[in-house]
Amino acid sequence: MNRLVVSIILAVGILFTSHQMVLASDNGNYEGFKKCGGCHKSQKDSWLETKHAKTMETLKPKVEAEKKKKAKLDPEKDYTNDKDCLPCHTTGFGERGGYKASMSESQAKFLTNIGCENCHGAGSLYRKEHSDAGKAFKATQKPSPRQKLVDAGEIFDYEEACARCHMNYEGSPWKGAKEPYTPFTPKVDAKYKFDFSKAVKDKKALHEHFKLRGVYEGEPVPKIRAEFQKGAKEAAAGEEEEK
Repeated sequence: MNRLVVSIILAVGILFTSHQMVLASDNGNYEGFKKCGGCHKSQKDSWLETKHAKTMETLKPKVEAEKKKKAKLDPEKDYTNDKDCLPCHTTGFGERGGYKASMSESQAKFLTNIGCENCHGAGSLYRKEHSDAGKAFKATQKPSPRQKLVDAGEIFDYEEACARCHMNYEGSPWKGAKEPYTPFTPKVDAKYKFDFSKAVKDKKALHEHFKLRGVYEGEPVPKIRAEFQKGAKEAAAGEEEEK
């Protein structure tokens, strides 16, 4: 094999590897709720009181035993290391920086349960955008285009984010449903029929919403935002970077 052919093969290999690295980096790194709470402390404190902040607890033996029996699960079994359960009870399971069953308790502390990034996407993608926009607004009072967050990779389709767990059952009308399916389906109990318009207002499941300062402008604006802002409280001064 002559040098030209070898050089071409090496060049193609480098280009392919670089492309793969770019694709991987596009997924971002999960960082855990501690990072998010550095600016969004009011939301973090509110979230800590919700059901989503306690989802890992439900995988433990004897916890919610009747619900498990009804779904044909063993109430005596420890599901905290079950790879079929962890995607919907932890943050970023199977993704870079996300929860791993092999993590120590201290390593997993900020990735256990359904956290900020399950709904908003891996924090490394857009955290700098939030920080830069917050600083610019403080200095000039001029808002930044919200589209920048979308371009960076932040999730704004919350209904789709919820569906990944709540609608992921066999026979689901959600087109994204795939194995492993959740055993908690409307056939098991009618209360598992998921209605996003109601669920998004469930204060036991989601964090409280606080008044936004106008750091961003333009689309996309979630349909539910106006309703939430009507009764929103003031956030702790100096803590929040708005979406």
